[in-house]
Amino acid sequence: MAPLIGSICVLQFTVVHAPPGLFLQFLFGSLLAVAGMILLFVGIEVGIVPMGRYVGAELPKRRSLALILVVAFSIGFATTVPEPDVLVLADQVEHASRGAISSSSTIHAIALGVGVLAALATARIVLGWSMRGMLAAGYAIAIVLALFAPRELVSLAFDGGSVTTGVLSGPVIIALALGVSSVLGGRSAVSDGFGVVGFASVGPMLIILVVGILRS
Repeated sequence: MAPLIGSICVLQFTVVHAPPGLFLQFLFGSLLAVAGMILLFVGIEVGIVPMGRYVGAELPKRRSLALILVVAFSIGFATTVPEPDVLVLADQVEHASRGAISSSSTIHAIALGVGVLAALATARIVLGWSMRGMLAAGYAIAIVLALFAPRELVSLAFDGGSVTTGVLSGPVIIALALGVSSVLGGRSAVSDGFGVVGFASVGPMLIILVVGILRS
């Protein structure tokens, strides 16, 4: 946060000259953000990530691919809904569209996309599919859909994909994938445990683009 706060302070005294009340409000809000981020990071590191790895390591022992898919989808969906970046984007979309696109529909569309592709990415770890091929196919489909979707939703789709790699969903999904890969023989945690978040971020793009095409 220090570079951001420092940049705003320099702009305040050289270029912007915002009202003192607004500038003080910015400083106070920045302090609250710093305190909140510290608590958030500590909570994720101490409790959420270790539990995510444990859950991921236990799932393959049940020998049920369906169970792994359901859990991966549920975690992907549940961690995306409260993701701060997703909430901010959804509010901005509702404001910019003057209520035509509600924040709740944006949040659930993004969460649905993350959940579905997080499940597919976890299945890839179990079945040994190529992440390179899946990423290429996912982005190729997104590019093709972007050619037919409404212009305003193309921008939203790709922003929707980018905000999913946030401070909450990213660590949890990665921890789950690392847990799954850790108990599978002959697997590399680096090649199999990572890439899940990058692939899952394609999901919101596909969902939003498909919805845009169907509604156009």
